Amino acid sequence: MWKRLIKLYLRLAISMGFLSAVADRFGIWSKKVSVWGNWNNFLEYTKLINPWFPDSLIPLIGILATGAEIVLAFFLLIGFKTELFAKLSGVLLLTFALAMTFSTGIKGAFDFSVFSASAGAFALSLIKEKYLELDSLIS
Repeated sequence: MWKRLIKLYLRLAISMGFLSAVADRFGIWSKKVSVWGNWNNFLEYTKLINPWFPDSLIPLIGILATGAEIVLAFFLLIGFKTELFAKLSGVLLLTFALAMTFSTGIKGAFDFSVFSASAGAFALSLIKEKYLELDSLIS
């Protein structure tokens, strides 16, 4: 029973983390709690943590990251191919953590718990038992 609830908790926490970040960059969160608050500020941060890319690629990187977060969040929420999308989430979050670490130092990655979220996503990918997942209806 606990294993199933922990799996559901991980799915929801990772999904909501992605969707919260996406909502922030589109200005949906209040300015009082927002990190970026709008798309342009998000792109400035994207540029900051990806200094090795030319400025002309930063909008594309921002779009790709945002699209990936939306897709991963959606599939984790509904429980479709959970193990696969959890692994992909872990890779994306680890990529974010490493980009933050190499560009601005490790403190930001720790403060935003990006390593923890990545580890949680990888842990989720190892839980094979299905619980409230579309996969259990399909198989």
